[in-house]
Amino acid sequence: MHDLTGKVAFISGAGSVGEGWGNGKATAVLLARQGATIYGTDIDRAAAEETRRLIEAEGGTCFATNVDMTRAADVEAAVADCLARFGRIDILVNNVGGSAPGDPVSMTEEVWDFQLDLNLKTAFLACKYVIPAMERQGGGAIVNLSSIAGVRVLAGRPHVAYTTTKLGILGFSRSIGVTYAKQHIRCNTVIPGLMHTPLVEHRLAKTVAGGDAEALIAARNAQVPTGKMGDAWDVAQAVLFLVSDEARYVTAAEIAVDGGLSAISR
Repeated sequence: MHDLTGKVAFISGAGSVGEGWGNGKATAVLLARQGATIYGTDIDRAAAEETRRLIEAEGGTCFATNVDMTRAADVEAAVADCLARFGRIDILVNNVGGSAPGDPVSMTEEVWDFQLDLNLKTAFLACKYVIPAMERQGGGAIVNLSSIAGVRVLAGRPHVAYTTTKLGILGFSRSIGVTYAKQHIRCNTVIPGLMHTPLVEHRLAKTVAGGDAEALIAARNAQVPTGKMGDAWDVAQAVLFLVSDEARYVTAAEIAVDGGLSAISR
C-alpha cells in the first residue's frame, strides 16, 4: 500500500520550526519511508538538513537545501537542480506558508503583499517550474496545503490575508487538477485543522495567546469535536494517500484533516 519506490518528491517547507514535527518534516520522512527520494527545501537550511539527517538515518535518500520559494529564480534553480540530481519529479508538495493577524484596516500593505507571496505565490512558482517536467514524464501528483482558516473564519481572530490566501489555494488546486487531468497530472489539497505542531509553542503562543502556550493548547483542543488537536503525522498520512497510486482517480479534490471541526454548525 502507498508504495513510492522509484518516485522523486519535491517538498517545500520540509523543515520544522524548532524541535518536533512540522507538517513538511513529517511528510518528507513518511514519503521517504514509503520509498520516495526526497528533495527538501526550506528557508532555514539547518531545518532542512535535520530532515535530511533523519531520512538518511533510516536508510532513505534525501537532498536538502535552503530556498526562498517566493523568488522565481530560486525556485527555478531548485527544480532544475532536483532534475539534474534525480532525473525526474513525480511528486510536488507545496507546504510553505504562514499567518499574520490583522484586518484590512490594521494590516499594512507590506504584510498583505508578503502573505500573498508566502501562501499563494510559492505554490504558483513551484507548479510553474515542476509541471513541465511532469508533462514530459507523462504525469505526476501535486498536493497543496491549505488551512481550515480558508473555509471557516473564527470570530475574534481576524487573519484577513491568511484566510484569503488559504481559500485561494483551493481554487488554485482545482484549476490545476482540471487543466492537467488529461496529462495525468493530479492536483489536490489537504486542509489541516487545528494541529499541534511546533508552531503552536514557537509562534502562535506569542502572537495570539500572550505567551501562554498551555492555555492556547487547552483552548484549541476544546474547539475540536474529537477533544484534541491533530498533529503533523495526520497531515502527512493524507498527503501520502493523495500522492500514491491508490489515489489515481482523485484530482481537484480536498481532504480536511481537522477532527470534524469544519463540520460544526456555525
